[in-house]
Amino acid sequence: MEEYDFDHKIVEVNGINMHVVEKGQGPFVLFIHGFPELWYSWRHQIIFMAKHGYRAVALDLRGYGDTTGILREPIESLKAIYGDDYYIVRFQEPGVMEAEFAKIGTKKVLEKFLTYRNPGPLYLPKGKPFDDDSPNLLSAYILLFSDPTYEISLDMLLKCRNWELTAAWSGAKVKVPVKFIVGDLDLTYNAPGAKDYINKGGMKKDVPLLEKVVILENVGHFLQQEKPYEINKHIHDFFKGFSST
Repeated sequence: MEEYDFDHKIVEVNGINMHVVEKGQGPFVLFIHGFPELWYSWRHQIIFMAKHGYRAVALDLRGYGDTTGILREPIESLKAIYGDDYYIVRFQEPGVMEAEFAKIGTKKVLEKFLTYRNPGPLYLPKGKPFDDDSPNLLSAYILLFSDPTYEISLDMLLKCRNWELTAAWSGAKVKVPVKFIVGDLDLTYNAPGAKDYINKGGMKKDVPLLEKVVILENVGHFLQQEKPYEINKHIHDFFKGFSST
């Protein structure tokens, strides 16, 4: 279908080749994904915003999809807080978690991650990281992550989150208008202290121009895919507020 015709390109930036996808003309809107996603996670928003007069751009972050990546040091504090079975900790030793996932199969691994709705921390016990029931899910991620030509390790994916690179901005305020949206079943929203920080003024101190916090009921972590129409409306309404001022 014509609406799914995206413009794909590779751009050289900061020593890596970055895969960028865009559609539409007008004010620039940038969509950034998380783990274990791709630019594809924002397909609904790209199409919607392009139709409403925006230049919508999404990308594959370092080490994801068609963007090259680099290795980083692990975060020891996560191990101290959550233990050895916490998913980020399990991903740190190259090849170990990949071998377990290879036995399970790409399809099941991605289905489990992308449909995870337990608001508690994500643990992957050794030898049996997932149970046996598994819902059906999108094939785009499965095809890419199971492609034998797509060589990447989990330690590279999560070590790319290097807080040392942002140390210079420690304590800095976010001084742009913000609308924060999260699902009530999101495991990060249910992390210790997160709800109080978001709902009791902590976030407002760090984000002085925070305009609204939206908590979507019965929604997990990947809300832009789970509730695309609601998210599209929230984004569009937020942007329309700028054009009317």
